[in-house]
Amino acid sequence: QVQLVESGGGLVQAGGSLRLSCAASGRTFSMYAMGWFRQAPGKEREFVAAINWSGGSTYYADSVKGRFTISRDNAKNTVNLQMNSLKPEDTAVYYCAAPRSMKVLTTTLDEYDYWGQGTQVTVSS
Repeated sequence: QVQLVESGGGLVQAGGSLRLSCAASGRTFSMYAMGWFRQAPGKEREFVAAINWSGGSTYYADSVKGRFTISRDNAKNTVNLQMNSLKPEDTAVYYCAAPRSMKVLTTTLDEYDYWGQGTQVTVSS
């Protein structure tokens, strides 16, 4: 089982940058693919980015491709989301998550069983 805690959210102007971090507990973290999702007010939770266990493969939502970068440090049990060129439409609560099948790299929300509490990102125009 994996426990996840996000940090790094905040208020930023459009065009700015933020770096989110997710700290994971558990000795098996390095075996897990990891994902980032977000949920804006009144909207469903949506996929943002995912990374495989080694960091060698990544997926991105089209809306963030070229602006966001997901990375991980297995020695520190962390996964990060570097967000550049932020837009007001990026405003949401951001969640990191681990999938039910630890090594499966997936963009499907229902395949993730372990979630952090979320961190708020607000981008002002």
